[in-house]
Amino acid sequence: MGKLAVITGASTGIGRELAKIAASEGYDLLLVADEPQIDAAAGELRTGGVRVEAVEADLATFEGNDRLIDAVDGRPIDILIANAGRGLGHAFVEQAPADWRRVIDTNVTGTTYLIQKVAQTMVTRGEGRILIVGSIAGLIPGSYQAVYNGTKAYLDSFAYALREELSDTGVGVTVLMPGPTDTDFFRRANMLDTPVGKDDGKEDPADTARNGWKAMIDGSAHVVSGAKNKIQAALSHLTPDTVLAKQHAKMAKPE
Repeated sequence: MGKLAVITGASTGIGRELAKIAASEGYDLLLVADEPQIDAAAGELRTGGVRVEAVEADLATFEGNDRLIDAVDGRPIDILIANAGRGLGHAFVEQAPADWRRVIDTNVTGTTYLIQKVAQTMVTRGEGRILIVGSIAGLIPGSYQAVYNGTKAYLDSFAYALREELSDTGVGVTVLMPGPTDTDFFRRANMLDTPVGKDDGKEDPADTARNGWKAMIDGSAHVVSGAKNKIQAALSHLTPDTVLAKQHAKMAKPE
């Protein structure tokens, strides 16, 4: 058997583009998502000659992540790409608790659980790479995306902390911070009625994936994908949070 890459949220968007890169680099793939589309994504990639397995699992739960681990069947994981995530737009006070809880369970709880499970085996082996898909949203108080941005702030911070903890273990940790990307995210997050959702200038997910893959392979701590997003990320460190929150509202408030 060859090298193995496990990629969550791989049915569409950035995750699917990362899976294409991994396949082109000769990695066998275990692709995971919480929707049947994962089978179509796997079928497309099998034409490249690598072994591809698809698992449909609810990654917001420990049980769904355990199902993923069971599918690995003890095989060494060379790369984990923790990309599964869920967005949620509109005013926080209008959101159903079940909806915002699912965002937290998917983006934070399930992702943290999976990374711990995989990192433990990587540390034992003394090698491996983990790419965590955070966001520049984690740098900005997310008015009208308050819970989502909070989860990305967690992931951005968690990635740096874990990288330091594992710095002498042979396991690398990189965080990819995309900005608005041309995926199904805004439809699924109910944000097509917002300025950012309607914006035609979103980044191509293939470009985002290439930037993330390169940073991971190079051993970088992080990468902000896209020149415009790099500027926004840099300015976020210089701008008061109250101002950032107002600016975010202009992008994310429903029209």
